[in-house]
Amino acid sequence: MDREEFSEAMKAGGVIEAGSPTHLYMHEMSQRALKFTAEINGSYHEPEALRRLFFELIGREYDETFGLFPPFSTDYGLNIKLGKRVFLNSGCCFQDQGGITIGDDVLIGQQVVIATLNHDLNPDKRGDMFPAPVTIGNRVWIGAHATILPGVTIGDGAVVGAGAVVTRDVPENAVVLGVPAKIVRTIGEVPSPSASVRDKA
Repeated sequence: MDREEFSEAMKAGGVIEAGSPTHLYMHEMSQRALKFTAEINGSYHEPEALRRLFFELIGREYDETFGLFPPFSTDYGLNIKLGKRVFLNSGCCFQDQGGITIGDDVLIGQQVVIATLNHDLNPDKRGDMFPAPVTIGNRVWIGAHATILPGVTIGDGAVVGAGAVVTRDVPENAVVLGVPAKIVRTIGEVPSPSASVRDKA
């Protein structure tokens, strides 16, 4: 199996059976990702050198507008697509086999997890996996320790609060909090007087 065949298998969204050629390819490519992330995380690099390592990891053209505070973790890397002026704070963990697409002007806080694989609920098939992509729109802010689960799309301008677990799509300009994450307001709304007092308390 090669990268293109693997990409097509991920896009198809079917089951990835444990021990299958696709599954074995995932394990093989995780070793490549581990080598890159060990280099990224193992010592200090000037910002330009750090960016170059990151874009070699993800197999994309270098972009000087990207920012990263290590450490960073991924178990594939080659299915991450970034827009312009993206910043990843320290400790982010991307499980990107199913595909992670991030738009322009996105801020991602410390220790955010983005997952794109689910395991089978049947204990006898627990090793089987189901890929589903995560898409993050433009000008999104994701707070520290948030978790984005497989198949989720986050709309432009949305805010994901710290520690939230996002299990379903987030509309544009929505602010979501909690476990599971729920919409608490829309950016641009005028808060009620009681809400304003509560926010200041």
